[in-house]
Amino acid sequence: MPESETGTPPMSAPATPGTPAPLLTSLRVDSLSYDRKSMPRCKCLPVNAPTWGDTHTCFTDFPAPDISLTRKVGAEFVGTFILIFIAAAAPIVNEKYHGAETLIGNAACAGLAVMVVILSTGHISGAHLNPSLTIAFAVMRHFPWTQVPAYIAAQVSGSICASFALKGVLHPYMSGGVTVPSVTTAQAFAMEFIITFILLFVVTAVATDTRAVGELAGIAVGATVMLNILVSGPVSGGSMNPVRTLGPAVAAGNYRSLWVFLVAPTLGALAGSGTYTAVKLREEEAGPARTVRSFRR
Repeated sequence: MPESETGTPPMSAPATPGTPAPLLTSLRVDSLSYDRKSMPRCKCLPVNAPTWGDTHTCFTDFPAPDISLTRKVGAEFVGTFILIFIAAAAPIVNEKYHGAETLIGNAACAGLAVMVVILSTGHISGAHLNPSLTIAFAVMRHFPWTQVPAYIAAQVSGSICASFALKGVLHPYMSGGVTVPSVTTAQAFAMEFIITFILLFVVTAVATDTRAVGELAGIAVGATVMLNILVSGPVSGGSMNPVRTLGPAVAAGNYRSLWVFLVAPTLGALAGSGTYTAVKLREEEAGPARTVRSFRR
């Protein structure tokens, strides 16, 4: 009997793969089109026999690595290698060629290195390049604590690798790349604390505040590093970064006042990041949103 007379829709078989779908569908309901539970398929050797709709455990199932974190750590290693190689090479070349670089050249090399690394890897890992910065961002809740050990390991290993590369290329002038204070320990500690405070104040502003011009972060941070080295280079060496001192110290075997360059930058980073967090405008105090601009527009 025709469908219009009985009102009972006939059952239809599932479409053959590759068959084009009709342009207009009828009101008939195909019971085979509903989601159905099926046995899971796997090409590996299953450990258990699952029931309908349950997942199973394969003999070859292993936890997949965090690809995102792996790429971040890789970018952090490469970025730190580039920074330390260039920042430490400038004073070594300056020593080898009797002042060819000068203080301005040393400062420009470090500042430009920071700028280009931020612009090239900042979108991958954030371009921390500095354990003090990583710890400060984690304390201020701008960075997860679970990733801090991996970041610091990448930074330390990148610094040491870059320093030994310099030692192989420019030996025996490696001592020029070590940041050694020319003043008392207390004065060097104060200088490193202050310049790292300034650096992290700027970094926290351009990296965490949406009202700052984030597109210029690389230029702002690189310029800050350059200015700090111009002021502190002859005094404390202008480290601002524990791995800037640690890597060359290990390669050269010179650990004089090493603790100063590990502790002072970390405390200065915490103070600088905390200070900007305390003074930045709250949402209710902010003006109209800034139009987002970039170098590509």
